[in-house]
Amino acid sequence: MRTVSYTFSVSLDGYIEDGNGGISWTTPDPEVHEFFNEMGRGIDVSLYGRRLYESMSGFWPTVDDSSAESTEEADYAKIWAATPKIVFSTTLTKVDHNSRLVRENPEAEVRALKAQQGKEIEVGGAGLAASLMRADLIDEYRMMLFPVVLGSGKPYFTELNASLPLELVETRTFGSGAVYLCYRRIREA
Repeated sequence: MRTVSYTFSVSLDGYIEDGNGGISWTTPDPEVHEFFNEMGRGIDVSLYGRRLYESMSGFWPTVDDSSAESTEEADYAKIWAATPKIVFSTTLTKVDHNSRLVRENPEAEVRALKAQQGKEIEVGGAGLAASLMRADLIDEYRMMLFPVVLGSGKPYFTELNASLPLELVETRTFGSGAVYLCYRRIREA
């Protein structure tokens, strides 16, 4: 069975966006960016909610070797373009950039994907992740903690109907002060 992971940049106080919806504090240095690129190479499908899809598709297709701010950014643009994406939205009518639109029941779609052969499935978007958390479909929670306290914003974790026992399976500290944490969901056998 394939692994579903929820990966996001997170402030020390648990937010993925600041109080104004901004994410400029998540800009990775080259070391962190290369780490994200390596993770991206192990994914064969990304799941997006509408809002994150619009943000990502508005930026990454415009980045090429000549416009990228770094080789890591240019590499990620290629990884993003090559990775198939499923966008969950009831309002979008069309998606591009190696993407497929699904209008309903993300939980059923993810259950079907998990049963197929393949590499890892990545979840992007807080709203989508929240519904998959409540359905207990996320296997790993991956956080890149940035050394900043925001005070308010959109939280990484949302309200759940039950606790989620987790075990720490990987950590890594970066020169910038960012810390990567990977927790695996503990389930009864």
